[in-house]
Amino acid sequence: MRIQVEGRHPLNGIYKPSGNANAAMALLAAALLTDKPVTLHNVPRTTSTQAMFGLAEWMGVCLTWDDPTTVTIQAKQLTQRVLTEAETEGAVGAILFLAPILFRRKHVRVEFDFPLNRIRTHLEALRDLGIDVIAVSGAIECRSATWDFKDIILAQASVTATAVVMMLAATLGKETIIHNAACEPHIQELARMLESMGVHIEGIGSNILRIISPPELDSADVTIGPDHIEAASVAAISALCGGRVQIDGTRLEDMRMIARIYQRLGIQLDLDQTAIFVPKHEMLTVSNREEDVDSSIETSIWPGFPSDLVAVATIVATQARGTSLIHEKLFNNRLLFIDRLKAMGAQIVLADPHRAIVIGPSPLYGVYMDTPDVRAGMGMLGAALIANGKSVIDNAQAVEQTFAGVFDKLRAIGAHIEVE
Repeated sequence: MRIQVEGRHPLNGIYKPSGNANAAMALLAAALLTDKPVTLHNVPRTTSTQAMFGLAEWMGVCLTWDDPTTVTIQAKQLTQRVLTEAETEGAVGAILFLAPILFRRKHVRVEFDFPLNRIRTHLEALRDLGIDVIAVSGAIECRSATWDFKDIILAQASVTATAVVMMLAATLGKETIIHNAACEPHIQELARMLESMGVHIEGIGSNILRIISPPELDSADVTIGPDHIEAASVAAISALCGGRVQIDGTRLEDMRMIARIYQRLGIQLDLDQTAIFVPKHEMLTVSNREEDVDSSIETSIWPGFPSDLVAVATIVATQARGTSLIHEKLFNNRLLFIDRLKAMGAQIVLADPHRAIVIGPSPLYGVYMDTPDVRAGMGMLGAALIANGKSVIDNAQAVEQTFAGVFDKLRAIGAHIEVE
C-alpha cells in the first residue's frame, strides 16, 4: 500500500482508538485453553490480529463473527500441535499459541524465522516451570509438565513471556508466583480474562503475580480495551497539527505517565476517566530543564514511557523550542527512523544507537519514505501530517498492521491522506 499525505492541515473532531491488538492476540490464545465458548468484543481488525485468527481457524477453532468486531471462539479441539514457519509467517504473536497447544495436546513444536536468542527469556521461564524444552535450529519443542507450586523470576519483563507463563500457570500448575512480570495494559487484560474464567490472580498491574488455577476453566465474555499507543500517538499528532481533538474511549490509568512525559515537550492534555481532550497548541516549548539539555525523554518498562512511542516523542521534540535528549533504553535499532526525519529537515544528532539529541523547532518538508517500521510507522505518518508539502509513504500497510483503520479515522478529523 502506498499513501500520499499532505501536511499542515489542522485536525478537529472526535477520534476513537481501536481495541488493543496485542490484547486481542493474547486473549485469543487464552480462549483456546478451554473447549467452552469465549466471546471477544471490540476486536481490532489489523493484519496482525487477522493472521492470528486465521491461524486459529487452521488449528480447528470455530470462529463465529457476530459483527466485524465481535467474535465467539470455541476450540472444541486443537487439530495441530506443530506450527511451521509457513503457518506462523505474518502471525507475530504465534508463540502465544504455545500455551494452549501445550496444555491441551501435551506436546508442541513451533518454528521461527528469527534467532532463538530473541525468546531466551521465554525458554528460560518454561524450563523454570519444569517443562521439557528442546531448542533446535529455528524451532523449539516442548513437552508439558504439571506442578503444585513454582516460584520463578523472568530474566526480562517480557510481555509475551509473561502472557505465556500466565496461561500455563492457569492450567498446568496449582500455584505459581511470577516475579519481574510485565504489567502493560494488555497483560492486565489477559489477567482479568483469566479471572473471569475462574483463575485466582493476585497482583494484577504489578510485577509480582500469584496465580492459583481452578479445577476447570469456564467460558468468558470480554471487551478488549482501547489501544493506548494509538490514542497517545493521535493525541500528539493532533497537538502538532493544530485544531482541537477529543479522543474517546480511553482509560485514565493508561495515559497518566504518557501525558506527564508529553508535558515535558510542551504538550498539554486534559484527561478524564474515558477521554483525552487535546486543546489547540500555538507554540511548544520543552520544560523540565536539566544540566545539559532542556528535556530528557527516557523509555522504560510499564508503567514508564513506552518504547512504542519513541518515534512520536522524537517528532514532537523536532517541533518544540529547546533541546531534547531521546533515550531509548529498552531496545536496539529503535532509532533508525531518525535518518528519515533528518531528510525532512529535522536537526537531530544520533549520539549512539540508544540516544539522540533533538534541537527544535525545525520545519519539516515532505519526502518519499519507504517501508516504515511497524513501531515507527505512526511516527512517520505524524511527521508527514505536520510537514510542508506532500509526502509519499510506501508499504504503509505496516501502520495498519497494528492500528486498525487509522487512515480512515484520521481522514474523518481532517487529515489529508490518499491511498494511491
